[in-house]
Amino acid sequence: MVMQVRAARTRRALIVAAAEVFADEGYVKASLPSICRRAGVSPGALHFHFASKDALAATVEDAAVDSAQELAGRCRAATALESLVDTASALMLAMAADPVVRAGFRLSGDPSRKGPAQLFTWWNASVCELVRRARDAGELARDVSPDDAAAVIVAATVGSGTLAGWDEDWLSAGRAQRLWAFVLPRLAVPPEPAPGGEGEGPP
Repeated sequence: MVMQVRAARTRRALIVAAAEVFADEGYVKASLPSICRRAGVSPGALHFHFASKDALAATVEDAAVDSAQELAGRCRAATALESLVDTASALMLAMAADPVVRAGFRLSGDPSRKGPAQLFTWWNASVCELVRRARDAGELARDVSPDDAAAVIVAATVGSGTLAGWDEDWLSAGRAQRLWAFVLPRLAVPPEPAPGGEGEGPP
């Protein structure tokens, strides 16, 4: 039992260390010796758990998808649009705070890897589903294309993660709030005018 606990801790330490290195340096520049040093383990311990750098990267991507799915589950709200706003905002903050999620996105977009871009695929499908649910529930403005809306949201969130390598503010809570303050009025059905509003003068 002690050996199993120790092995699980070593494996987790390697995943986190690999995520930090992949997030900072990308897949090509990341080296197994640097990951071992950051995890505080020997090369032999790394190869006991992972046969290659690609296998380690794939595991990091799997862990990133698991974390993102768990986050999305916690962001379910009363309406599809609310769920979308909450999930996208939380995901942007997770990219800033969680090296596994950040690495998952970087690995998904790395052209040097031929993998299935797991996190990109999951996030795109999630946004498309939430936008379709919003349309079916009558939450979207009539002239909004669900496909176009999903493309803008995916591009904005993933692009913010990329730009954060230059300026961390791109993944701040304030940036997420400003993004939705700009996008949401275009997506959502306009509110009904209040009784006695503009154009209704006295009899």
